[in-house]
Amino acid sequence: MVDARGGFAALDSCVHCGFCLQACPTFLSTGDEADSPRGRIELMRALERGELAPDDPFLATHLDRCLGCRGCEPVCPSGVGYGRGLEAARELIARTRPLPRLARAALSAFTTPGLSNVVYALGRVLRATGIPGWLAGWGPLRFAMGMLAATRPVRNAKFGVRNRTGAVDSALRTPHSALTPVSLFRGCIMDGFFAHVHEATIRTLVVNGFEVREVPGQVCCGALHMHAGLPGEAQVLARRNVAAFGTGDEPIVVNSAGCGAAMKEYGHLLDGDFTPWGARFASRVHDITELLAERGPVPGAPVDVRVAYDPPCHLLHAQRIADAPLQLFGAIPVLQLISTPDAAQCCGSAGLFTLVQPEMSRAVLGPKLASLREAAPQIVATGNPGCLMQLGAGLAAAGFSARVRHPVELLDESYRAAGYYE
Repeated sequence: MVDARGGFAALDSCVHCGFCLQACPTFLSTGDEADSPRGRIELMRALERGELAPDDPFLATHLDRCLGCRGCEPVCPSGVGYGRGLEAARELIARTRPLPRLARAALSAFTTPGLSNVVYALGRVLRATGIPGWLAGWGPLRFAMGMLAATRPVRNAKFGVRNRTGAVDSALRTPHSALTPVSLFRGCIMDGFFAHVHEATIRTLVVNGFEVREVPGQVCCGALHMHAGLPGEAQVLARRNVAAFGTGDEPIVVNSAGCGAAMKEYGHLLDGDFTPWGARFASRVHDITELLAERGPVPGAPVDVRVAYDPPCHLLHAQRIADAPLQLFGAIPVLQLISTPDAAQCCGSAGLFTLVQPEMSRAVLGPKLASLREAAPQIVATGNPGCLMQLGAGLAAAGFSARVRHPVELLDESYRAAGYYE
């Protein structure tokens, strides 16, 4: 066992049945057994036993190609903890092989306090010019521009500002004494490029009887670091978040699937004196759709739009949340929710994967875009920043007119049309 999160021991129940093969996007793209969960488990076991060195190029090639989407886990009849085994293997590899420069640069730029503030500010300035949308396409730079363009909010003269809970009509608000307090996790990329989703999250929660509290001192969740084989750096961030949110019982609401999945693993990530606090913190973490579904979202006004819901892997596979987002859409009259055959497959974003494995990332994205072309939605909805950016860039590069939106933005629009906001 490599670390306190279970590591290689989580792979012990694999019986090589092959149920995972058709759930693996990279195997479906290459047809190579070494690019399947079953094949990678054999590679990881060889690494654990010392039969393969951490710097073995064959090992690195096939583990690097793994998206870490964990689509193999729900279909596994033996309950293999593939995700934890993968993180343990990447930790061993990272000890002998430095992260690619691009991955390390992206980690620093997106998650380092101070530096990330500058990066996000410059990104928002560039985004506001409209240039990224004009340049969007398939080349590396053009795809990156498309990703940035996909973060641009749909502006509204009345609600396109950080109005927070004050935007909800005071005549319609739940009495303060009856409000359920929740704390908002802002994260790094979500706060840097998707602050408008936070605003929508706050407004919709207030309409549904929650009081949203801001928590100073919180930092990046550490998900990108865990996926990169850097659990030590992730632990530092996790400890800061546990300290920032304190020991209360109020739910911690998250609108990023990747962040939510990582934070629900804090009980495994943290060790020593922080283990019980990490587990308690993890038990408080809820996706925004979970909270709204538990309450039964207040119905809004009709929004006449065709929506294809593309569930984020770390919501559907890691957190096993499937029905809650559908209940959110169900609170929006007239909205037409359409399905695509490969909606449960990864879009190819996978954190830094789209940057360091662009060819495989686009290969995984391709079938999804083909399905969306046939379904012809007006909106593609998904609840994770990387997925929003990946799908948005892919749609733009393919010449589709569909926009990407977070599900809570659509509910917010419905509430606005219903007159819940001043």
